[in-house]
Amino acid sequence: MDCQSSITRLHNAAKSPSLLQLNGLTSMLRTFRKRIPSFFLQPTNIHISTGARLGIPFRYTMASLNTMAAGHEVPLTAHSHPHNPIPEDPTRTRKVSISTSQFGRSPMSTATTGTYSDNEASSIDTTPTTPTDNLSDDSFNEQQDRTYSKPQPKQRRASTVLVSEDSEDARRFLGQAGTATSMVQKACCGGGCCMLQELKFKGAAEGVKPIREPDNAAYRSLKLKLGALSLDSELTGIVDMPAKTVSLESLSTSSNTTYAQPPKKTTEVLKHPPNFVTPHPPYQVYSAPLFHARELTKSGAEKRTYHFDIDVTDYPTEGGDVDFVVGGAIGVCAPNSPEMVNKVFDALGVPSFVRDKPVLLKTTTGRWPTIWGDDAPRELVTTRRELLTWCSDIQSYAPTKQLFRLLAEYAEDEHEKMILMYLSSAQGQGAFCDLRTGPYTTIPQLLTAFPSTRPPLDYLLSVLNQLMPRFYSLSQDPMVSCQRDSTERRRLVEIAVSVHEAEDYATGMRTGVGSGFLERLARQVIEAEKAGKDPKDLDLRIPMFRGLMANPLAREFVTDGPMLLIGAGVGIAPFRGFVHRRLKSANCANKVWVLQGIRDSLLDELYSGDWGVHEDKVKKVVQSRRGEGRYVQEEVRHQADLVWFIINALDGRIFVCGSSKGMGEGVEAALIDVAMAKGKLNQEEAKSFWAEKKASGQYIAETW
Repeated sequence: MDCQSSITRLHNAAKSPSLLQLNGLTSMLRTFRKRIPSFFLQPTNIHISTGARLGIPFRYTMASLNTMAAGHEVPLTAHSHPHNPIPEDPTRTRKVSISTSQFGRSPMSTATTGTYSDNEASSIDTTPTTPTDNLSDDSFNEQQDRTYSKPQPKQRRASTVLVSEDSEDARRFLGQAGTATSMVQKACCGGGCCMLQELKFKGAAEGVKPIREPDNAAYRSLKLKLGALSLDSELTGIVDMPAKTVSLESLSTSSNTTYAQPPKKTTEVLKHPPNFVTPHPPYQVYSAPLFHARELTKSGAEKRTYHFDIDVTDYPTEGGDVDFVVGGAIGVCAPNSPEMVNKVFDALGVPSFVRDKPVLLKTTTGRWPTIWGDDAPRELVTTRRELLTWCSDIQSYAPTKQLFRLLAEYAEDEHEKMILMYLSSAQGQGAFCDLRTGPYTTIPQLLTAFPSTRPPLDYLLSVLNQLMPRFYSLSQDPMVSCQRDSTERRRLVEIAVSVHEAEDYATGMRTGVGSGFLERLARQVIEAEKAGKDPKDLDLRIPMFRGLMANPLAREFVTDGPMLLIGAGVGIAPFRGFVHRRLKSANCANKVWVLQGIRDSLLDELYSGDWGVHEDKVKKVVQSRRGEGRYVQEEVRHQADLVWFIINALDGRIFVCGSSKGMGEGVEAALIDVAMAKGKLNQEEAKSFWAEKKASGQYIAETW
């Protein structure tokens, strides 16, 4: 068959949706790929319509179909392209692609599970999926190709369905026969959520009462898609009201209670957590003096990174010879910022004079307000400010349906109540998933967006998540680090912290809980030094404990054997301690190599000149800016001989530390390529090779 006849067959198939078989297209491309003229490989769209009135075109380019037929020569993941090798939190989420074949020929189930039923011969999985599990159009085509390659016992439907406005399929798909097209929303974000259900009306569709959305910046920042929601909409699958597990009582009503601790002054509340916050039982959180702080990155860097020297001279003995170790970490109990706490109080209408007033806290179950305590009821004396500052996370977790249900229960405005009920129902599943998988949403933001809702503080505390410690790897050898303070030598541990930022509707950008807290301390030190003052006079403290001593970096560090340390951004910080320890031993000085990925050596390079006397011999900096355009995963491929020598040497180890998105996945793909090239392995064998090395402790990846 010549190329012209192949082109004619492809275009005829595209014009007849009922005859379209995507696996047929890809099969033809595999057969005639080398014989198709070059002009045919240009990105000319083939429009495959499922019905003009549905407004859902399926578009495939010849270039993308050709790529599917040929396959990738180099194994790549969704994040392995080296556009972002520096550790960075994701700010975008993948969009869900829903094929019309997911809508079966039987009506959508109206049960609370919200799943679709199909009693015919469809084998496509309609289980609720997460954004990371959803298929793009191209990957969905590949899945169908694999499915059709085997004989099917029953005849399958086509991937596209032709419908007309008067057919039962159209009425079921549109939701209301003869009206407008309903928006196809996302399916689910995971966590046990059900598939969304279509909106229904209690009465006739005509004359419905439209929703009046709140007119404020906080609400607009949520970017909710309410679709056809109105005051007359019938909602199903609404979650139950959450259990109230927390209560606040006046001290005068419980005079016989034995209290856990006396109330503290407001200034003390902002400096150190209450003693019932015990993340390191049976040891208390240690109030460590901040010896010094400085900024590692220069002005203009995309991420600000700070170095902290923390005084642990008087850290209490915790039994045995357990101590701070190379590659270990400390836990920091960071508080919510006072501004965020006050925003919650203001939104709930809590008077100023009761915010710091001692109250009796009673819980019925759970570990809260402790961190790793027993699951048991508790009674203790505290303050409302203490609970919001140290015990409840008001900005890190995505909102839950139970939270929206609680806000709806106490909303006075009927329009706000309906929107909040919609977000906690099966019909609002799409909008709810958008909120959970989109930009970070804070509790002050939600309370400001829906100003008519003011749930009781104790009820709100019942549904909020525990504020957990933040862990930071040590960036030095803690056995030798010390500073002389006057005539006394002080023992120090050192950490490096990059400031995490997210968009904020009110201030433009806001910082994370842990990194924001530490940056506030660092700025006070820097400003005091600029003013000619001694920062130690500020008496700045970091609530910390020695934690995660058995993390992979510390557990697998050895004093002998060759090591390759691969990191990017702040992920390089723990390797500084590795090098310090290794360079103290003459026979190990030539057995450690560092690959450091940065954006710009003039702005982003951490600890330049602070690795030891042999820094120029052991460290190689790979820049993605300033004209080089190189990335750390590319350098791994260039250093294939070194990688292969180290991983096959006695006690040889390869460490990777940094963000899993971008650098982490890219380095793993590069290591697989090295094993394939140097070990003459296929891809599956190379993956198994590194899996065995990881199990044996020779390949250690600490990513987040």
